[in-house]
Amino acid sequence: MATVTDQGVYGRMALAEALGPRQGLGLRTKQAALVALGVALLTLAAQIKVAVPPSPVAVNLGTFAVLTIGATYGPRLGLATILVYMGIGAVGFDVFQSSTAELAGLDYMMGTTGGYLVGYVLAVGAMGWLARRGWDRSVLWMALAMLIGNLVLYVPGLAWLGLLIEQGMFRPDAYATVWEQTLAWGLTPFLIGDAMKLALAALVLPAAWAVVGRART
Repeated sequence: MATVTDQGVYGRMALAEALGPRQGLGLRTKQAALVALGVALLTLAAQIKVAVPPSPVAVNLGTFAVLTIGATYGPRLGLATILVYMGIGAVGFDVFQSSTAELAGLDYMMGTTGGYLVGYVLAVGAMGWLARRGWDRSVLWMALAMLIGNLVLYVPGLAWLGLLIEQGMFRPDAYATVWEQTLAWGLTPFLIGDAMKLALAALVLPAAWAVVGRART
């Protein structure tokens, strides 16, 4: 099994960069198709959600899609994909987890999930950077990469949610501090699901690389 220091013939490539054309029109066509596929997957993943009261942020597959796209696509294509997705959402299309005809676009993006959307962009870049260094080629390194990706995602998410709570959503009858409410709404309900998604990605990406390696032999 490849490790972070044993990257073989593919060198410093993410999985999508190692597959298919690598130059010219074929490369551009592949990249356009992958961006379209990534946006579709992000949109679908955002709609698969489970409410976790009292948190205003539902559990969904969005974080899993974001982190795996970052690791699979690499930093440049991953960032292009997430920015296209954000742009589509910003102009009002219903691509986010709780957006509606009444609450969409920039109004939605400035709500309770706004910080997590910023975290999506940062996490994609981080995962792509780590993938370029081979962290997606072993189970342990991929698990660590997913953990880092989650941390990068949660920092702006919790910071923004905490600010909104402090500015008018604080419930002193239920929580001792703003920070306690922020963690209860924005972190604690998602830990088990995040651990399961981390384990899944840690298995899938290295397995995909193993298949690619066998295909060359």
